[in-house]
Amino acid sequence: MGKITKFEDIIAWEKAINISSRTYKIFGANKDYSFRDQIQRAAISISNNITEGYERMGDKEFKKFLYIAKGSCAEVRSMFYLALELNYLTKIQFNDLYCLSVEISKMLSGFIKTL
Repeated sequence: MGKITKFEDIIAWEKAINISSRTYKIFGANKDYSFRDQIQRAAISISNNITEGYERMGDKEFKKFLYIAKGSCAEVRSMFYLALELNYLTKIQFNDLYCLSVEISKMLSGFIKTL
């Protein structure tokens, strides 16, 4: 990985934007408003916390926000299970989103260890 000079250089942030975008598209028309709003807020929280932590310009603060992003990623993954149970997602959609969320979580763990 090259030097990170802005939050947009962080691959986990790019993937978090992707999972948010996909979550918004899949659940955007869902009539279960509380579920939809919660999963969308949790999804966008991943990239937003990476961004906020990076912009604080200190490793201790950054690490704190990466932990929050990791927690939001787990929340989204948990909600994917519920969405599958409620037939809000197909099994294929679930598998794709689940794998992406695990990948993001692993990247965040690695990033936390390097700080």
